[in-house]
Amino acid sequence: MSGPLDIAREAWGDDMPDWIETLAIECGKTSQNKVAARLERSATMISQALRRKYQGDLEALAERVRGVFEDAVIRCPALGTMPAHVCQDWREKTRTFQTGNPLRVRMYRACSLCARNTAREKEEGR
Repeated sequence: MSGPLDIAREAWGDDMPDWIETLAIECGKTSQNKVAARLERSATMISQALRRKYQGDLEALAERVRGVFEDAVIRCPALGTMPAHVCQDWREKTRTFQTGNPLRVRMYRACSLCARNTAREKEEGR
């Protein structure tokens, strides 16, 4: 029976990114479902990524894996240093403007001007 790392190596070969290796190792330590839960993503997405069959945004998944499992951090102009996946969560939350929370308003403004917010650029056709 092959483990997640063997599956990833077979699917990706020499092109396997470091974050896929991290993902596979973490799945081997616990389980694919537990890793998916920590990433707040589906187990199907994780399985497809390991097998090089995921058709979605691999860069977004890579950022999430690096933030959760590799302690990757970014410098946020509004909040300072934060884990990469927290930045990703804020970018997702600020796709819609909400006035009930001053922090959400502050982050909406900051995220809308941030170079890391590629989602808004794609929506606006930049």
